[in-house]
Amino acid sequence: MAALGAVFFVSVALAACGSSDSSVPGNAVASVNGTPITMATFNHWLTVAANSSSQSATGQSTKTAVPVPPDYTACISSLGTQLAAVLKGKAKPTQAELKSECAQEYQSYLQQVMQFLLSADWVLGEAQQQGIKVSDATVAKQFATIKKQQFPTTAAYNAFLASSGETLADLLLRVKLELVSTDLRNKVTAKAGNITSAQVASYYNSHQTTYGTPATRNVSIILVKTQAEAQAALAKVKSGTPFAVEAKKVSIDVATKNNGGQLTGVVRGQEEQALDTAIFSAPLSKIEGPVKTPFGYYVFAVSKITPATQQPLSKVAATIKTTLAAQGQQTALTKFVADFTKRWTALTVCRTGFVVQDCKSYKAPKATGATGASGATGASGG
Repeated sequence: MAALGAVFFVSVALAACGSSDSSVPGNAVASVNGTPITMATFNHWLTVAANSSSQSATGQSTKTAVPVPPDYTACISSLGTQLAAVLKGKAKPTQAELKSECAQEYQSYLQQVMQFLLSADWVLGEAQQQGIKVSDATVAKQFATIKKQQFPTTAAYNAFLASSGETLADLLLRVKLELVSTDLRNKVTAKAGNITSAQVASYYNSHQTTYGTPATRNVSIILVKTQAEAQAALAKVKSGTPFAVEAKKVSIDVATKNNGGQLTGVVRGQEEQALDTAIFSAPLSKIEGPVKTPFGYYVFAVSKITPATQQPLSKVAATIKTTLAAQGQQTALTKFVADFTKRWTALTVCRTGFVVQDCKSYKAPKATGATGASGATGASGG
């Protein structure tokens, strides 16, 4: 619950400057379908985001003051003090460098917070339009389960609230969003999971190789350059010379001459066409040849025939049904996400300095040959 992750389907986007809109009240950073997201709400979650990122991989706090544009005064002071303790005896960063770092931190937090707040409004708005309701009692019950799993003691829970800056209301909101998102997803994909027997049969008929194994043959071969050499090898083997002995003596096939001329598990189409046709036409144990190919002349004998196998539809129908249901649900979800994003983006108006990809006025930054932080100090808190 401490992580400030994305909710539902909304993707992370780079911030960009854009025009503010008169429909955004003066005390708000954005408006979703006419409902404002206040500056106070943004600042609260900005603190949560900053607190969340202040914990190092070892669990040690690396907390600095929350970066507040445009001056970042508290952040600069806090970051400077923190770095001074680490860089003892070394050159300290300049005020400009500290300000640049604080500005970059602010932009990173702004992305997380705006994405979270906008996506939360989108999900709750979509649920309301589709008649999906999750009761407070259901949310409270789910929260109690999560709390019990993640916080073994009341002290641990209270410590989390203190360190994260989150409130009980924040945590209940997270749980509600998760439950509502799940219900939305289930509603979108419900019909797509209904697969008929005809669909299963059609899939099986067009994917039969998936549910079977082809016929294979083990073959002993001798490859030589000329027809005369092939006739001589054929005569030797037919007169009783072991195939392995003759292969080692005269074969030019380096892959098989030292293992008795053996090719195992040969499937139709694997060998050169003329040899392939001869192998799969030959009876078991009969010495055949010569067979002319672009590589030379072959003498061969089939030593083992393994018939093809095929699982009946009745054995794989359940697996196919699951596969088709998953494919259908993913298709339905992908289509819904595209429509969902388009509709709610059109209803999302953001104030200048808080424009992200989910805002109607967002414009993708032009590609340049160099990376810069031109937008890093451009967002203001008011």
